[in-house]
Amino acid sequence: GWWFNSMALLADGWHMSSHAVAIGVSALAYAAARRYANDQRFAFGTWKIEVLGGFASALFLLGVAGLMAVASLERLFAPQAIHYQEAMVVAVLGLVVNLVCAGILGQANHGHHHGHAHTHGHDHAHGHADLNLRAAYLHVVADAATSVLAIVALAGGWWYGWAWLDPVMGLVGAGLVAWWAKGLVQETSRVLLDCEMDHPVVDEIREAVLSAAAPGAVVLTDLHVWRVGSALYACDVVLSTTDSQLTANTVRQHLAIHEEIVHATIEIHHDTHH
Repeated sequence: GWWFNSMALLADGWHMSSHAVAIGVSALAYAAARRYANDQRFAFGTWKIEVLGGFASALFLLGVAGLMAVASLERLFAPQAIHYQEAMVVAVLGLVVNLVCAGILGQANHGHHHGHAHTHGHDHAHGHADLNLRAAYLHVVADAATSVLAIVALAGGWWYGWAWLDPVMGLVGAGLVAWWAKGLVQETSRVLLDCEMDHPVVDEIREAVLSAAAPGAVVLTDLHVWRVGSALYACDVVLSTTDSQLTANTVRQHLAIHEEIVHATIEIHHDTHH
């Protein structure tokens, strides 16, 4: 990109270089998750190491998008001569590499997603594919998109003399990268901050707890639900009941129909005034 003075190709190169680092972060996250898988200090396992890897990659990608935008604006106001033919060859080569990588990671992501699915009546695996693997996949898809933008920009400048198209496509690529990275930041940060109380599984837990005794005999006074795996959840339940026979084991039996609930802490207060 620097050698041939193409901002579109340079942005594509920055993008791909940053993703080489980002995918390396993903690999390190997997290695760390495996290494500490049996470490008792991690109360709910090491899955969130992978989520943290995806979050870090997304933040890094946002920074790259900002650099791309600034450099594109500089080239827009101070154009430089571009070596279109040579730059076009490099851009096409980059697109081919990205398409191959996207195909490989896409198959892995698809297979990993179905690997977490189960036959329970409620498919909570939907939307909970491996966020770390998805981060790597999105990186190479974004790379392929910016490679296409670079080719379009170079073709316009080469064939029609539209030199302004090169930095404009750099800006478009920066915006596209930032948009995708923002979505990944939001998704991974929800998991890292335990922002799960609007998930359908919360209503299912509430329903299961209330069904553990006769209608009206149980009042759910406190409930906390958080994710501890790709489609696995833990919960804290505090309830008040007029049913003197109700025990924590009874409540657990009602929760057991939801296979995604792997840990439950249950506190029961028996109301003796009724």
